[in-house]
Amino acid sequence: MATKKKSARKPNAAFLKPVQPDEDLAVIVGSKPLPRTELTKKIWAYIKKNGLQDKKNKRNINADDNLKVLFKGKKQVSMFELTKIVSNHVS
Repeated sequence: MATKKKSARKPNAAFLKPVQPDEDLAVIVGSKPLPRTELTKKIWAYIKKNGLQDKKNKRNINADDNLKVLFKGKKQVSMFELTKIVSNHVS
């Protein structure tokens, strides 16, 4: 029985294309254009550094003053909403 060699997974080029954060998002991730993958990593690093992940339900993110601007005034969003929210703040 011949074994098939697995091909390395190619990253999607759209994720690697740098996007420009707007002023609200730049407060958290910086103002330089970043690929979406790096943007997400920086946002999660910020959330963890500031202890903003909900203690009881880890899927929820509690907003501090900087995130409240991104979340349009909401006190809490789920991690699944985060991608959509970030998409509204990049060009």
